[in-house]
Amino acid sequence: MGLIEASHSQAAMMLSTDPLSLSEIVENGLCIGCGLCRSIAGPGAVEMVMTPEGRERPVANQALDRSTLMRINAVCPGTRIAGPPPAQASNAALTDTVWGPAERLVLGRAGDPTVRFVGSGGGVLTALGQFLLNSGRVKFVLHVAASHSQPMRSERRLSFDAASVLEGAGSRYGPAATLTDFGDILDRGEPFALIAKPCDITAVRNLARLDPRVNDLMRYALAFVCGGASDLSKSEQALQRFGLGEDELRLFRYRGHGNPGLNRIQTSDGRSFELTYRQLWEDEDKWMIQPRCKICPDAIGQVADIAVHDAWLNGGPAVEDEPLNGIIVRTRRGLELFDAAVEAGALEIKRETSIAEISELQSHQVRKRRAVWARLKGMAIAGKPIPFVTDLALEDCAAQNSLAENLAEGRGARDRARRGRLGEPPAVPRERKAAHHVEAMSVLKDELI
Repeated sequence: MGLIEASHSQAAMMLSTDPLSLSEIVENGLCIGCGLCRSIAGPGAVEMVMTPEGRERPVANQALDRSTLMRINAVCPGTRIAGPPPAQASNAALTDTVWGPAERLVLGRAGDPTVRFVGSGGGVLTALGQFLLNSGRVKFVLHVAASHSQPMRSERRLSFDAASVLEGAGSRYGPAATLTDFGDILDRGEPFALIAKPCDITAVRNLARLDPRVNDLMRYALAFVCGGASDLSKSEQALQRFGLGEDELRLFRYRGHGNPGLNRIQTSDGRSFELTYRQLWEDEDKWMIQPRCKICPDAIGQVADIAVHDAWLNGGPAVEDEPLNGIIVRTRRGLELFDAAVEAGALEIKRETSIAEISELQSHQVRKRRAVWARLKGMAIAGKPIPFVTDLALEDCAAQNSLAENLAEGRGARDRARRGRLGEPPAVPRERKAAHHVEAMSVLKDELI
């Protein structure tokens, strides 16, 4: 009965004429920190801040007018999440309820041994970015890379040559506002490719419905299959193991230089520290995944042209594996790119794979896809706003669960939402919170005296 009630709640939200404010999007746990709202409202109206929780979040510096908020609500990947067009699914070479449409499924890697070694897994996304630039198909690649001044943090990067793409190789676990100046990027009027999280690509696909320049200029969208974006606090935990502060860092490499490679930390005074992949992620309770990730209906990149995932040959990186990625070619455009990259030697194919195999390699993604419908229903029952989701077969995925499993997911999400565990505190900069704490302690001291 409760799940039926949720459908009415969702319908009411969809019919509402009042857009959510930025603070409502953030505080209801819908924000992923992509930064597209800042691009739409303008840098003077919205700024992105690093919160005390370790998340990039938008803060409005002034009251945003209704038309701006409507535009933000139309593109935000926390309020609107659309899958691939139905025609794409019906015309695809193969399709699956959980994994969506695909033109081809393979296990492969970068053709260049250096790219394979430096990149995460098999270096496929790095190799594709380099190939797009070397072949002249795009003028630049929009992606994320380690900040030069704060290496534990990620920042959006425009790469105009293969060397710059390689410099940004390696997984980045943490917040990244990839789209914070996306309007300026479109203003360049140059063809480009985007390598990003699935939710970032969702945001840009949403924008394409409002701004025709997106489809004209963004020639390719490449995604990694995402296990969730961690708070920066997760990385700070790694520093705490060694008694280090962020201001001491010269290098913070999450992985890469192998498959998966070590988490390597270097300080400005020459000290080095390492953690294995399992040591970094051994305690699932301390993953610190952002709230929006827990209800993500498309962590597998259905709206990308190509989506790439880890393919641990041992079921998990207990040891260094052979450099390898799973490659899901989603669209005809992606298939043409993939074939050209293989022909040029930028990519190597190990062998074909299947839905059954990638479901084993990425079993957690299967569980999440089957759980999301009930989780969203539970949130709606709790009276919380939920994203408007289309063309992602969520109910069909949930039908693969038992009734008991769906009820457990729905009730769990309902209860967590009521307790505020699926939301967030208001977004404030870390520094402001610290200053407020100092001021409050000073007042308390004066009162005690």
